[in-house]
Amino acid sequence: MTIDQVQLDEFRKTLEADDYHLSIELDGDEALARIEAGPAACAECLVPKDFMRQMLSPLLGVGAEHIRVDYPVDVHTSGD
Repeated sequence: MTIDQVQLDEFRKTLEADDYHLSIELDGDEALARIEAGPAACAECLVPKDFMRQMLSPLLGVGAEHIRVDYPVDVHTSGD
């Protein structure tokens, strides 16, 4: 697993502009992407989890199927 730290930092900045905060936990070839919403964020406005996995996959160097995504409000439940 090779993380593209530069691109991951840029992705975090994009989320932070909308008051979201991304943390990543790695465990072998699995990843957990946890996105938390600040007080100014719209928790229901995030893209569906499957799309978020596709965006994170090249940044984390792991297949999208090995990424679990936790949202502040799990309104996008498909593909959990």
